[in-house]
Amino acid sequence: MKVNIMNERRPIMAPYQHRHRHPHHQPSVQVQVGDRFPLTIRKMGVNGQGIGYFKHKVCFVPGTLTGEVVVAEVTNVHPRFLEAKIHRLRKASPNRVQPRDAYANTAGGFEFEIMKYPAQLRFKRQVVLDSLAKFKPLGYRHYQVKPTLPAEPQYGYRNKAQFQVRQQDGKLVMGLYAPNSHTVVDMPTCAVQMPGIMTVMNHVRQMISDLQIPVYDEEQNSGIIKTVVVRESMANGDIQLTFITNSPKLLKKHQLLVRIQDELPQVVSVLQNINPGATSTVWGPTTKLLVGQRTITESLMGLDFHLSAPSFLQLNPYQTENLYEEAAKALDLSKDDTLIDAYAGVGTIGLSLANRVKEVLGMEIIPEAVEDANANAQLNGIDNARYEVGAAEDLLPKWQAEGHQFDALVVDPPRTGLDAHLIDAILTAKPRKFAYISCNMATMARNLARLAPTYHVDYIQPVDMMPQTPRCEAVVKLSLNK
Repeated sequence: MKVNIMNERRPIMAPYQHRHRHPHHQPSVQVQVGDRFPLTIRKMGVNGQGIGYFKHKVCFVPGTLTGEVVVAEVTNVHPRFLEAKIHRLRKASPNRVQPRDAYANTAGGFEFEIMKYPAQLRFKRQVVLDSLAKFKPLGYRHYQVKPTLPAEPQYGYRNKAQFQVRQQDGKLVMGLYAPNSHTVVDMPTCAVQMPGIMTVMNHVRQMISDLQIPVYDEEQNSGIIKTVVVRESMANGDIQLTFITNSPKLLKKHQLLVRIQDELPQVVSVLQNINPGATSTVWGPTTKLLVGQRTITESLMGLDFHLSAPSFLQLNPYQTENLYEEAAKALDLSKDDTLIDAYAGVGTIGLSLANRVKEVLGMEIIPEAVEDANANAQLNGIDNARYEVGAAEDLLPKWQAEGHQFDALVVDPPRTGLDAHLIDAILTAKPRKFAYISCNMATMARNLARLAPTYHVDYIQPVDMMPQTPRCEAVVKLSLNK
């Protein structure tokens, strides 16, 4: 679509003052893709994009900061809002810095590389406050929301990369999707990933190209390699490499594995996950070991954890111990407590707290994760923890029938928040001590709206697990209302 280079000087702002005095009679905003206009960024959205208002209509502009003035160029027109990009930056924020990655504004995971770190921390606390104001859990105006706990380091911390692999314009590309698209942004460098991960990614990119292994074509639903996943252990530098494929067959597999063993001795685990067809999920149901060991080992809180490829682990191992210590502080555990570890994953939280309680009972719906959790208990000589496959509404009554008391509960749910059945089970069991670890402030606030009549929110501690992004974690200390 053609862009009118004169649009910046079109008198589209002229009637603004008149319509501002008569808002009920204003006509609909006539804007086309390519139009340009001056815009002041009034605030930041939850996903890190700047927000301004053109003739009272919301306009989202990625890569902008509060207080900046830009010439915005419209990229999408929606009934209730506009999307735009920076055509020219007229006035920069004092919090703006030069990003380390050239694609900081064209792919997720780097949005705040343009922002000074103290401003990132303030933004993340504000996201908590804004989420509470939106969902209004009981007494939210009086909640103590502490300053965001900073991370160290702020670059090179991510222990896992999940890069899509495609052919675009005749070139093999590996990276992340551009926002709201299936266009892959090629990423030969990435400042937030551990350096060892990018070394492996770039070698694998060259191998796939040299061996001419077919990569996935979404339109034709053809090709083989969809995604490459690389995870690195902070404890010992070992690397786990997983090829997610469209078919069980992996062409040139032998040649590929020989090159990996020859060129990448740090890769100790190579797996293939099979996820056929067009699907929104990255991982398929079947994972098989191609060479090496099934797991790699990470160390947290003085314990070792074996990690299978699909299992969840916090992406920032440097900050994870601080997050778990905040959860322990919120729980105020004693040796007489039985701790319920919900959404347990491979057992990292429950096992790290097992020496502070009488017993740990954990639940998880992914069988491989439960297998890893119980193996990790055995690996660390922990005999007062056990993990079972199942949902809360099934396991909590079962454990109660077996005579277990629920003194303390820790939950670390996915971004979708607590399952409604788990909330019902919590409100029935009423554990006295309750720590809620959340990676999504909106679902946390919505869940607190259901929990707050029964539980008092003592405080919320935001924790920065992902510097250079708008993402935030928080630990909520809850106690039973008297």
